[in-house]
Amino acid sequence: MKTSKSIGILLFILLSVSYASAQRSKRTADRYTREWRYEIEAVGVGTQGTYLIKVWSYSKKSNLAIEQAKKNAVHGVIFKGFTGMQGVSGQKPLTTNSNLEEEKKDFFEPFFADGGKYMKFVSITNDGSIAAKDRLKTGKEYKIGVIVSVNVSLLRKDLEDAGIIKKLDAGF
Repeated sequence: MKTSKSIGILLFILLSVSYASAQRSKRTADRYTREWRYEIEAVGVGTQGTYLIKVWSYSKKSNLAIEQAKKNAVHGVIFKGFTGMQGVSGQKPLTTNSNLEEEKKDFFEPFFADGGKYMKFVSITNDGSIAAKDRLKTGKEYKIGVIVSVNVSLLRKDLEDAGIIKKLDAGF
């Protein structure tokens, strides 16, 4: 009886420590997302209305970088844009207003929250597996390259309908 109680206590302690560690890693990844620390590049031509891009995200744990890459990809399409490569044209951001994220904070905070609306516009194209060349160790963290598809047409329409960005035909 004493042995099973000791094992139960030990399991509880191990699970608590594991959970606390996972939460700490998640908070770090979320901080990196709030700082929007990522790089974005074109990798190919997506289907009509989508961009196929590689997002390089930073994290101490590679599995967290995959989830953060989705947020970073949508953020990059809205606010940064990306340069092209041979055979693939670059794209300007959906907005040129550098203060838009702060001005529309009430919209963007829940939009980019875990499980937020951003997920409606992005998907991982390589089923979550990361090629060895896309997993780089930089000091104490990883730089992880994830290829994603962003449905820009749907994203643009949603942002226009919410009054966040102007419609393409505005002003004509």
